[in-house]
Amino acid sequence: MNTKEIVELDVREDLRLKKEPFDKIMGTVKQLEDGQAFILHAPFNPVPLHAILKRKGFEHEAEKVERKHWKVTYTKTGGTQK
Repeated sequence: MNTKEIVELDVREDLRLKKEPFDKIMGTVKQLEDGQAFILHAPFNPVPLHAILKRKGFEHEAEKVERKHWKVTYTKTGGTQK
């Protein structure tokens, strides 16, 4: 996988400033193609987002990096659910 296939977004600062990052996340997700990966850096494991993106054809792998840093890798597999 080359770096063009990976998009990274860090929403920790947005959340610290009490900004809702959902639109920014979904805007990034819309640009992805099958096989591309999206890495989200967040201060917690965004469990509700996993379900939303699963319906849009993404698989995820969450990793706790440190106390307030989660790195979640979403990979677009193309299998959307209705």
